[in-house]
Amino acid sequence: MKKLIITSIILFVSAYVSAQDIAGFVNRQMDSYPQSRLLDIYKSCFQDYMGAEHLITDRLRVKAYLDEELNTSTLDDLLPWLFEPCGIEGNYVRVSIRTVKEGIISADLLLDAFIRSARSAEGRMQGKNADKHSSVVSWRDRWHEIVEVIDTMNLNLPNYADDKLFIDNILSNGKYAISHSPEYREAYHPHYRIVQRSIFDRDILPLIKKRYTSVQINKDPI
Repeated sequence: MKKLIITSIILFVSAYVSAQDIAGFVNRQMDSYPQSRLLDIYKSCFQDYMGAEHLITDRLRVKAYLDEELNTSTLDDLLPWLFEPCGIEGNYVRVSIRTVKEGIISADLLLDAFIRSARSAEGRMQGKNADKHSSVVSWRDRWHEIVEVIDTMNLNLPNYADDKLFIDNILSNGKYAISHSPEYREAYHPHYRIVQRSIFDRDILPLIKKRYTSVQINKDPI
């Protein structure tokens, strides 16, 4: 049977991550994506912590954007994976549009999972016990823990000081979302949607398993 390398989902959520957890994630990120800058490490981590950075107000516009990506990309443009967990804990999953282009799931299913995930994240931030500002402050504190570990790793990342300052500035302004670095986009052509892990496990993963009855699992998040 056809084999495909896919990445499993971490089955725990914790309020604390150790320096070893952080270093392990960063090393895997750099092994898988050696063209990464600090911006790309940060992006995966905030997606894991905050969810999709998009506020969904217009389904038709979001659908049009997904349709454009599907129509202007080829399978050769895409990385070989179907999905990978975000960040250190894998609370959210990057689902490649390869899943649609290979006919594993429909575009409508991916769109629906993405929108539900984004609205769930937005609802969590605006909930009774946690508004958006406090969520961003909480994320800023977590990021400072993460970057303190990265500082000790001597990765020699390009533009490290500038990227670190840029991230600090957006967090100081109450924002948190950024784009992948130009180097990452050029090297890897990322085309994916962020899906909450519980939604992914229930609605998408079974269809991947049905399609690929023999798979090689990498149990570490990327």
